Amino acid sequence: MKPSAIDELISQLKDSERSRHALARVISKIENRDNDYEELVEKIFLASLGKATIWGITGPPGAGKSTLVDQLIRVLRARGEKVAVVAVDPSSPFSGGAILGDRIRMKEHHGDEGVYIRSLGTRGIQGGLSRSTQEVCWALEVAGFDRILVETAGVGQTELGILKLAHSVLVVLVPESGDSIQMMKAGLMEIADLFAVNKSDRPDADRLVKDLLMMMSMKDHDANTWFPPVVKTQAFNGFGLPELLDAFKRHEEVSVTTGVRERRGAHALREEVAHILRDWLEGSIRDQFQTSGGKDLIHQMQARSISPLEVAKMFSGKR
Repeated sequence: MKPSAIDELISQLKDSERSRHALARVISKIENRDNDYEELVEKIFLASLGKATIWGITGPPGAGKSTLVDQLIRVLRARGEKVAVVAVDPSSPFSGGAILGDRIRMKEHHGDEGVYIRSLGTRGIQGGLSRSTQEVCWALEVAGFDRILVETAGVGQTELGILKLAHSVLVVLVPESGDSIQMMKAGLMEIADLFAVNKSDRPDADRLVKDLLMMMSMKDHDANTWFPPVVKTQAFNGFGLPELLDAFKRHEEVSVTTGVRERRGAHALREEVAHILRDWLEGSIRDQFQTSGGKDLIHQMQARSISPLEVAKMFSGKR
């Protein structure tokens, strides 16, 4: 049987000499939801083995995340690892594309075949491009990348959705973040596996470290609970990088031995299935409301002769 165009594209992903061009095509297809998108994603998933390690990196704008990621790339490449960066950015209101320019800031890695950097725009979608980000990570793994760094634009609900796919989540803060810790506390406590207090040469860095440690100590934990370490860093000169990488390593080891990594992977797959079903359901509902019967139901609801709950039951077959 002659291989399909998608089979050929996936074959190119696995070919080190052709993978970069193939990756650009695959990711564009994923973002644009092309006609052959479903076949593509299904075959990419089956070709991936779930062995690549995904690090999520988030924090408020201006915390120095991209500079820190740049330093992480340098160290990981020195160790011989192939590193990919997925930078999830706010979208341009005009083009829908990513506008932060992470690839420009990391231009020194241009030409290194062991580094691949791609920006994805959130396009205003709640939860960000969490589905596309997951699918892009599968493609990067098929292309042979060992370590995938997912960098988000800030700390918020959009980022929390994306970071649920990461095996380890680093929250990067700066001393000036101290006043907003209470505002971000719920989200930080939910997702953070590690903290980096970046630009730690600035005043109040030690105070922020102390506040974070105190905040973490208030969580329910026992001897088997991972206690997120707080590492002081200075991204511009690499200060604290060895300690940060050691913290990542320790978290990975604990996650494997305690089963946390396996549970997170299972959760991410359940979420993927739920996203697919929601997309299908929303599309089906939109189509039904375009029919004459659906328009009649809208009029009945506006006239208060039938409730939205009853209509939902009709659509779901529960009535």
